[in-house]
Amino acid sequence: MAYQLYRNTTLGNSLQESLDELIQTQQITPQLALQVLLQFDKAINTALANRVRNRVNFKGSLNTYRFCDNVWTFVLNDVEFREVTDLVKVDKVKIVACDGKSSNVGVRSINTYVW
Repeated sequence: MAYQLYRNTTLGNSLQESLDELIQTQQITPQLALQVLLQFDKAINTALANRVRNRVNFKGSLNTYRFCDNVWTFVLNDVEFREVTDLVKVDKVKIVACDGKSSNVGVRSINTYVW
């Protein structure tokens, strides 16, 4: 089973809104919508595992951290993200990291929220 972290992205939210609209107009069943979301979960995890090669370094002050159900959650303050020539500074970031090796995908999944 693939992680469902990416349903909360812009792409995932747009997909869910479209599926909800199709359900409301009775063009698809809720069961089909669920199958589409499960396929989205698998596809996005596989695409990120195989296609993304960019590397970003970051540093900041650790505010809080938690490890529960094999999921790490970090909240960082005053964070700097660096990619080759670009630098982005943000006040607060929440990072949710799941070990993708325990799923069928074979990639570490990380979801980042910026306040």
